[in-house]
Amino acid sequence: MGKIIYLMGKSSSGKDTIFKRLLSNTSLGLKTIVPYTTRPIRSGEKDGLEYFFTDEEGYQKLKLEGRIIEERSYQTFHGLWRYFTIDDGQIPWDGQNYIMIGTLQAYLKMKDYFGEDKMLPVMIELDDGVRLERALSRERKQKQPRYQEMCRRFLADSEDFSEEKIQAAGICRRFKNEDLESCLEEICAYIAGAGEA
Repeated sequence: MGKIIYLMGKSSSGKDTIFKRLLSNTSLGLKTIVPYTTRPIRSGEKDGLEYFFTDEEGYQKLKLEGRIIEERSYQTFHGLWRYFTIDDGQIPWDGQNYIMIGTLQAYLKMKDYFGEDKMLPVMIELDDGVRLERALSRERKQKQPRYQEMCRRFLADSEDFSEEKIQAAGICRRFKNEDLESCLEEICAYIAGAGEA
């Protein structure tokens, strides 16, 4: 197939869990594309797994080299945080399927860069109340909880994932994460079906 399975959804919708489960599903044979960020590493994260963690100087160097495919910048309560994808050789386009997590805005830039035929969007949805509970629970476990940033992200999601933007991006299929196993089953069938198309 040779596609990028692109997971999207509002914060705390379960993207990380779904990502890990899909990646561990050997029948799908997915590889990861690890994005970059300048935000501080969270408890339990490992450099090179969820993200490559860098600083502003590292970001500026990559930008100067013209290697940034897509980027997003957020003025958070803790300073400027950048998230970006680099053309760093992670995707040799050898028929292998890849998986990554990102925003709707990032998906559009990836689609422009690689072509629509190389992208398979997977939009994850979950009730806002459940998402807020999950976000709060996760933040409480951090050594230095960033509650203001959690609230900023939660509110920004309403605009970033508005119905108008989702439809304009051509996202036709969405997956409700009310029951993880059912959601995973639907996504696996969707990915397999795209491979047969």
